[in-house]
Amino acid sequence: MPNRPVPTLLALQVAAQGTPLPPDFYTHPNAEWVARHLLGKVLCTALEGGLTAAIIVETEAYKGSGDAACHSHLGRHTARTAVMYRPGGLAYVYLCYGLHHLFNIVTGPEGQADAVLIRAAEPLEGLAMMAQRRGLRPDHPALLRGPGALSQGLGISKAHNGHDLHQGQIWIEDRGLALPEEAVRTGPRIGVDYARADALLPWRFWVAGSRFVSAKRT
Repeated sequence: MPNRPVPTLLALQVAAQGTPLPPDFYTHPNAEWVARHLLGKVLCTALEGGLTAAIIVETEAYKGSGDAACHSHLGRHTARTAVMYRPGGLAYVYLCYGLHHLFNIVTGPEGQADAVLIRAAEPLEGLAMMAQRRGLRPDHPALLRGPGALSQGLGISKAHNGHDLHQGQIWIEDRGLALPEEAVRTGPRIGVDYARADALLPWRFWVAGSRFVSAKRT
């Protein structure tokens, strides 16, 4: 199996090595800013004995108590949401429909309870392991397309809820890829119709034209 996918615009632009994102990136007070600037960053995992890495191409921002689509809406504080009230830079992983592990990043200062969902990524390193986990070819565009597929391919599960992204098993790197504004699209988040007016907020961000994005790609 090949170790890398067919080269794409993003894979050709990222450096072979990068620098982990600093704490103040995650504690930025605006979840929209974090969601936008996570595009082009490289999500890495060292789980189950292997290294995988992928370029983030799609995110969604969720903005605490004032956002009806957010789990912490109206200050909801449960065993599941407890991690959201901690300072940014922790993994928030939950099970959706009893099937899919969704990987979010807690953002903002302590008590704000914001998060960013990582919806899709372009495979970069460790494709054979991703393919084995997903039961797909290593060059399949759906390898990490969609938040459940992304977590499965990168080996992330609910067991990693609360993981500190500065501790080494799961982390995000800056590998020098800066996406210009014309390369980024925004629109409503997916699957949050229950949030009524908040469902229309343009808090989904994606890389224009990427075949790895989970929904609209233009």
